[in-house]
Amino acid sequence: MRDLTKGKPIIQIIFFTIPLLIGNMFQQVYTLSDTIIVGRTIGVKALAAVGATGSLSFLIIGIAQGATNGFAIIAARRYGAGDLRGVKRSFATSIVISLALSLILSVIGLTFCGEILRLMQTPPDIIANSYTFLSIQFGGIFAIVAYNLFANMIRAMGNSQTPLYFLIFACVINIGLELLFILVFKWGIAGASVATLLAQFISAIMCLVFIYRSFPLLQISKSDFKLEKAEIKEHLRMGLPMGFQSSIIAMGSVILQLMLNTLGSTSVAAYTAAGRIDSLATMPAMSFGITMATFAAQNLGAREFNRIRQGVLQTLAVSVIFSAVTGALIIIFGRLLVNLFIGNNQPLVTSTAQTYFHFNSSLYWLLSILFVVRYTLQGLGQSLVPTLAGIMELLMRTFAGLVLVGMFGFAGASMANPLAWIGSLLVLISSYVRTMRHLRKLADEPENVIES
Repeated sequence: MRDLTKGKPIIQIIFFTIPLLIGNMFQQVYTLSDTIIVGRTIGVKALAAVGATGSLSFLIIGIAQGATNGFAIIAARRYGAGDLRGVKRSFATSIVISLALSLILSVIGLTFCGEILRLMQTPPDIIANSYTFLSIQFGGIFAIVAYNLFANMIRAMGNSQTPLYFLIFACVINIGLELLFILVFKWGIAGASVATLLAQFISAIMCLVFIYRSFPLLQISKSDFKLEKAEIKEHLRMGLPMGFQSSIIAMGSVILQLMLNTLGSTSVAAYTAAGRIDSLATMPAMSFGITMATFAAQNLGAREFNRIRQGVLQTLAVSVIFSAVTGALIIIFGRLLVNLFIGNNQPLVTSTAQTYFHFNSSLYWLLSILFVVRYTLQGLGQSLVPTLAGIMELLMRTFAGLVLVGMFGFAGASMANPLAWIGSLLVLISSYVRTMRHLRKLADEPENVIES
């Protein structure tokens, strides 16, 4: 367990980020294995069907994932302040709210996924497979929410290694189950979806067993579930805006996906394959950002205000350099990477995907700044400005989908992410500068508290 309020900030941040990064990379393997196995064993149209569901899945599931991140920030702040009883109450409250969210999101997703796919003009040749994959994901949201809640809570206490071990094990299970369900049982695209959910469920169970056997900080009792109105309100105030931010961002992706679908299954397949590689390549930047939420929350609780400023600046430098190098490598080797998903006999898909890399990978360094700034502000308890930044991302992706796709085709769709990153940063930077100045004043006037 790592206390992020002590030691050299950048050293602590890097050592906390490494297991988190590896874990996030293995998390992506869930999606990558779906893409590779489906694309290689079922075909390009099945790959397009998986891709056509991506933005819809994130629209609903992102709400729950963002909310659990918000709950974990509250727990991390209490841990930094030494309020261990408060940590337990936070965990109990988070479990109750997460159960309610899972039920609501599953009902909404299962009720409307067919209608939404049709409204999105999903190509007729892939809509049946898209519906199958998506409905199974919605039905199993509980497993995804449970893993994210337990893993985020363990990380909030400074332990980023244990969730990694469980995730690696579950990832191996996921690949094995996918091969079994698709190649042996002949379940098709449904097999890939079921395998992913089972692997997530295994990860959640392993985290829960670890908590109740070896992690006293999060071992809760019946008395901790005596929820108070103020406690619920605090968690909703932090969790729901973060979930809303994720859903806002995903709404832009849904609109973009709608317009992308009008370009045909080849463009959808290219965007899917390139997007999977893109997600993997940006994991280091995202991992640094997630670390900064925990780092900022713990140090805010410990009132180490100068330490927060120092850690942010050092992390920005490391993340920007790493992201710039990664982007250059993706542009150079992009064609080879795409062929891992679809083989060497789809040159049109491969060349189309390369267009995506030119627009996106060249600006990974900008995305790294966005992650560090946004997660730091969230870790400090701010919710309004990151939500406004999410709305800006929605507007930018909507503009790309409704205007640029019509003007430039696939190239217009490829511009969506960079425009969203720029728009979001324009909103966040002014708040970030004000917050850093406020932290400097708080270091001299420790009786004050930071404004959220």
